[in-house]
Amino acid sequence: MNLTTLEDITAAAERVADAVVHTPLLATTWADAHRPLWLKPESLQPIGAFKIRGAANAIARIPAAARPRGVVAYSSGNHAQAVAYVAKRFGLPAVIVVPENTPAVKIEATRAHGAEVVVVPITDREIVAERLVAERGATLIPPFDHPDVIAGQGTIGLEIVADLPDVEVVLVPVSGGGLAAGVATAVKALRPSAQVYGVEPALAGDAAESLAAGRLVRWSEQDRARTIADGLRAQPSELTFAHLQKLLDGIVTVTEDEIRAAVATLATRANLVAEPSGAVTTAAYLHRAADLPAGRTVAIVSGGNLDPADLAAMIGA
Repeated sequence: MNLTTLEDITAAAERVADAVVHTPLLATTWADAHRPLWLKPESLQPIGAFKIRGAANAIARIPAAARPRGVVAYSSGNHAQAVAYVAKRFGLPAVIVVPENTPAVKIEATRAHGAEVVVVPITDREIVAERLVAERGATLIPPFDHPDVIAGQGTIGLEIVADLPDVEVVLVPVSGGGLAAGVATAVKALRPSAQVYGVEPALAGDAAESLAAGRLVRWSEQDRARTIADGLRAQPSELTFAHLQKLLDGIVTVTEDEIRAAVATLATRANLVAEPSGAVTTAAYLHRAADLPAGRTVAIVSGGNLDPADLAAMIGA
């Protein structure tokens, strides 16, 4: 199996430069003095999440002859918005298949970018997306199981090392594994001594169980849907899992209450709106210190698309 390389990621960085924001590293004033913490707020991207990077790289690589037939994607929300936004920039039609439990704020944002949205039962999104690809001759842009998507997400790792060359620990959310695969590839290539740890909700802890078992362990859609972190309900593919096995130094899980508390901490102490999926790394830093290495730490805040009412509830407003 061919894994993503640093060369793939640096090439992706050139392709996506016009579409994405080089997000800053924000130093925190409330972190442990022995474990300095910087936040990487991908919530500041045009669509509010890191997914724009992989979508931009994948769509940029579609052959010119195939572009008029458009793109199809399936997603719980942030990838949907990313594909819709980038397709609009390229002038391509987009159809996005979303499960019926997708937050309304994400569906509305996807439609606002001009995409056609098809809502289906939670178990049918991939099947329906594949049918639409066959019917329309469109190009499928998967949320994580694609080399171009992984390379696009890996551009975050390039930015982290460029902005903090002596980084020692990188915390990255894990769901389908595309983000963690790309980031770990870049960080390990540029800063081999740095440790990259994955973080996922305990209620969707299939990647942690899989890494412990040394093989993919599948959880049901219903089990993974229990977590409030709706962007972390996918499971790794063979491709992304191969990256995680080779490159991650470890993985930790966090509870639902810890995730909610991290959303509140980011809002009140870092002035960042983070959705639960984006707050898991901060939750790990705050509540899993014993399971993580010490040192200069970067926590990737992967997205900030959160319903205002949910944010208010989490911060006790």
